[in-house]
Amino acid sequence: MKRFINDIKKYKNYILYATKAELKNEVINSYLGWLWMILEPLAFMLIYMFVAGIIFKSKVEYFPIFVFIGLTIWNFFNKMVTASVKLISTNKDTVTKVYLPKFVLLLVKMGVNLFKMFVSFILVAIFMVIYKVPITWNILWFLPILITAIIFTFGVCTIVMHLGVFAEDLINVVNIGLKMVFYFTGVFYDINTRIHNPVYRTVLLDLNPLANFIYNLRNVLIYSSSPVGLWTVIWFFIGVLLTALGIRTIYKYENTYVKVMK
Repeated sequence: MKRFINDIKKYKNYILYATKAELKNEVINSYLGWLWMILEPLAFMLIYMFVAGIIFKSKVEYFPIFVFIGLTIWNFFNKMVTASVKLISTNKDTVTKVYLPKFVLLLVKMGVNLFKMFVSFILVAIFMVIYKVPITWNILWFLPILITAIIFTFGVCTIVMHLGVFAEDLINVVNIGLKMVFYFTGVFYDINTRIHNPVYRTVLLDLNPLANFIYNLRNVLIYSSSPVGLWTVIWFFIGVLLTALGIRTIYKYENTYVKVMK
């Protein structure tokens, strides 16, 4: 991990520059520019509000904010994992011409999606003001939970990025897996009230890290409740272990990536 930290310090300027460049490139290639970063999550929020709120008649309190928090965490994880599969191959020119620690590519992509997530949480805060959501000291749990979600996502992405170099069809498996996980994560419904079987509810809330992060963030932001701290701590350490394993694997095999892609 010492080498990992040293490389981050060494390439921090490149990471910042590449992140800004990718964000600007997305804006240039979009007719709505920066506005699309706001309109996209809002559009999906309205769709899920219509499906769950009108068709299935959900009575969840502060439902727009409830859905928006779920979408914000899910979109971050989904976009990161999906992009990680082909991240090295899509940057083939850079990887084959100059030496660059391959996880740097992942940090750049994470910087882009962290910025988008930051924009979404600003919208969450605005909705909280509009809906007059009571604020308590439990909101201080927001940052630890979010950091845990980021570390876990980065750990998963390092593994997926490595495997994606050697398995071209991995993207198909990942897309199917993510779609399945999405419906078990409670993005647009409350697992705690919708799933009545206590065993299934425990499995979905505790053993599904995304559901755990979303459930806890909703509790501390809009329901003035404490998080389920034990499982948040467990997923934090699992995220750290995945990150350590992924970084070690990338360092070990990164010279092989170029040969595989030729």
